[in-house]
Order: sequence, then C-alpha cells, then structure tokens
Amino acid sequence: MEVIFDKYHGVGNDFIIMDNRDEKYSSLKSSQLKSLCDRYIGIGANGVILIQHSSEADFEMDYFNSDGNPSSLCGNGGRCAVAFANRHQMIKSQTQFKAIDGLHEAEIVSNDNVRLKMNNVKELINHKDGILIDTGSPHYIQLVENVSILNIKKEGAEIRFSDPFFQNGVNVNFLEKQNNSHFSIRTYERGVEDETLACGTGAVAGALAMHHIGKTNGLTKIKLEAIGGMLIVDFAISEIGYKNIQLEGPAIFVYSGCINI
Repeated sequence: MEVIFDKYHGVGNDFIIMDNRDEKYSSLKSSQLKSLCDRYIGIGANGVILIQHSSEADFEMDYFNSDGNPSSLCGNGGRCAVAFANRHQMIKSQTQFKAIDGLHEAEIVSNDNVRLKMNNVKELINHKDGILIDTGSPHYIQLVENVSILNIKKEGAEIRFSDPFFQNGVNVNFLEKQNNSHFSIRTYERGVEDETLACGTGAVAGALAMHHIGKTNGLTKIKLEAIGGMLIVDFAISEIGYKNIQLEGPAIFVYSGCINI
C-alpha cells in the first residue's frame, strides 16, 4: 500500500498525518503504524494521526502512539491536525473537530500558531510527591529543583510502570519554576516510553497543577518551556475546577511524502 502523508511538529512533538476521509488507511495494522513511526526503518514520529470524516464536526482526529496503539488526546497532535486540515482546505482559520475525548474548538492565530480549546478539568489528585490530573490524557506532575539534570527516561519510567499506573500507564511531567508565569517542563510519554521534546496535554496539566498548588501566585496565563520550544496555557477558574482552557503554540509543516508499506 502506498501511504501519502504530511509530517508536522508542534514544538518538537512530531506526527505523521494522513487524510483518511475515504477510509483508504483504515486497514493499517498497529504493527504498520509502529513501523511508520520508527526513526530508523520508517518515517519517524511520536505518533500517527488519521483525519476522518465526521458528521458532528469539520473532521475527526484519530491518534495512535508510536507503539502503533490508539491513545488518548494529544494536544500538540490536535494543533497539528488543525494546521493539516487548513493546509488541505478542509477548514478555514476556525474549526471544530472531534477527538477521543469529545469536541474541541481551535483557531489558527498566525501562519504557524494554533490555539486549541481543551475540555474542562474538575479534579486534581495529590499522589505521593506529585499531582494526578487528566487533561484528555492522564498526567503525573512533579515539581523539581533542577529539571535539566534529570534522567527523564529512567525516572519517568519508574513512575509510569509503578502501581497503580502499571496496567494503563501515565504520562510523567517534571517541572521547574522559573518565575510565576514561566516553568520549564520535561515529559516522559507512555506509548512512546521515552522522553519527548514536548507534550501539549502535559503542558496544560503542568500549568493547572502549578496554579493549584499556588506556584503561579494566582496568574492564569502560563508559559511552559519544553525542550522543543514554548507553549502557552491560559485558563479561567470555576466553582468546580478549571474552564476555558487554551493551549497555544506553533504547529509546523515539515514535508509531504509517500511511502510503500
């Protein structure tokens, strides 16, 4: 089968994106998706996104981790999917699309910047040295003194494969405070089972967690500096949690190609 794709990245979080509205790629197996993501024998990516037809929205986004398995929401992937849909004239600058956790609104705010509205978050749970929060994907947030010296693959895996996360996994984020509105962040992603250059849902989880424990001094617009670049998260506070959560950052077209698998 010939696969036609675009490669995108959102602050280093990279994706293979395919137009599957005609269901041409629906028969792809998890082993084939995994092979596409392999950086030595395939294209190389953190995940694969299939753009599907939707009767409820402009399109539907199906996301697969680099292990070839379906996954929960990917924030940077969602922003890149919006950029892809715009490039292929499926949408204009504003859109609504469907993801695994429901409908999302998004807009292209500049040539490369995409702003994505996330679902409301009602619950943050203290767990040992960190905070558990679901922002479309489950995240464990831990504040550290010096994030640059950590072995993220080792320390992230220790948490991800520990009880009670062993079976379903959890994404692990380590944050270092720079000031009230600026935090450095590094992320271990389940499904990739390694550090990634950025994580959109992790950035959102990190911003909300830092506000929750008082590290933002009440500020509700936070910069999260990942290895791959800067993401901005802003939100409002409601009686039951957080609402109007927005994730903004670059969604960059890298190249188009085709590959036989």
